[in-house]
Amino acid sequence: MREQVEGSRAVADVVARCRPHVVAAYPISPQTHIVEALSDHVRTGMLTGCEYLMVESEFGAISACLGASVVGARSYTATASQGLLYMAEALPNVSGLGLPIVMTVANRAIGAPINIWNDHSDVMSQRDCGWIQLFAESNQEAVDLHVQAFAIAERCSLPVMVCMDGFVLTHAVEAIDVPDQDQVDAFLPPFVPRQVLDPNDPVTIGAMVGPDAFSEVRYLAAAHQLLALDEVRSVGAEFERSFGRASGGLTHHYRTEGAETVVVAMGSVLGAVEDVVDDLRDEGVAVGALAVTCFRPWPFDEVRDALSTASRVIVLERAFAVGSGAILGTDVRLSVLGRVDQVFEVVAGLGGRPVTRASVRALLDDVLADRVDPHALHFLDLDRALVEHELEADAVPRSVVSASRGRNPGGGAR
Repeated sequence: MREQVEGSRAVADVVARCRPHVVAAYPISPQTHIVEALSDHVRTGMLTGCEYLMVESEFGAISACLGASVVGARSYTATASQGLLYMAEALPNVSGLGLPIVMTVANRAIGAPINIWNDHSDVMSQRDCGWIQLFAESNQEAVDLHVQAFAIAERCSLPVMVCMDGFVLTHAVEAIDVPDQDQVDAFLPPFVPRQVLDPNDPVTIGAMVGPDAFSEVRYLAAAHQLLALDEVRSVGAEFERSFGRASGGLTHHYRTEGAETVVVAMGSVLGAVEDVVDDLRDEGVAVGALAVTCFRPWPFDEVRDALSTASRVIVLERAFAVGSGAILGTDVRLSVLGRVDQVFEVVAGLGGRPVTRASVRALLDDVLADRVDPHALHFLDLDRALVEHELEADAVPRSVVSASRGRNPGGGAR
């Protein structure tokens, strides 16, 4: 039943209905409301059979989940931004051990300078740590993806991050259909771990591996990630059959039939993109949008097929690799290599800057009019006068700056 609820609260409600045995909680904006609501569910008895752990740090949270998971407990935590970075040491351990932990990442910029608002720089920094990464376009999809995440994680014996845009989704109050307990129970079976540490049946998990076998271990990790594509697709299809709405899966197409220009993006920015697509379609312009829901593992075939009719692809992303360039755009380019003539990589909405319909429309108008270079990285709504002024100042030799600061206003030496 649809109800007006905050995104974070809806996620907490559905996570509780997935019946985790352990929730490890450490607050950091903008995910704090999720773990706060889960603590209420444990306190009031809505969530039973769950140990709620208030830990001393984000590293403690992921470590507690790791310990709980290896003894057979369905485990969950949530974090954001610097908190995710604080977990970085343990994240590859979780994936390397094949532990099906689910974690919400309420996406937020990373510092310095400090910024608490939304972009995807936090999760992009951990894109190669071996976790499955799913991106929610809306709060409804965020809710649906958590149910699917536990199923995917436990079928694949791999950890899953569900990424939802901080504040844009986490703090938005809107009508959301949160599945009830019977619906979740019918879809998500009780957890049966693939491996368990048991004092009565001792085994070794995560032993040291030397040069003679480490390449093979990493190869198998990559192979298991790619095999997970089938499960992500399958679980999404099962969810649609069970709940009557399309959600999850690998990608979502929006008016891509016959589209000559397609915008590729992840997360809540797709709302503005789809509105602009509707406007342009009404004007007879053949454009569409492709939402990438599963970023890791990367769905090469699905992205390639979705863009098969396009002559131009615009990749709109909320992060970039400093000193290199596009992140999402690089994967898209590899998927359409030799098939699409022009791929435009555009960075937008860093640190919570709004990505408006007007800005997206102006971008599309410029691309369609051949006013954008497909070989350069572009920044939407960039204050060029400001950055050029700063770059000019940085170009002044330091010795000149020091000499000028060493003189008094009258020109004489101090």
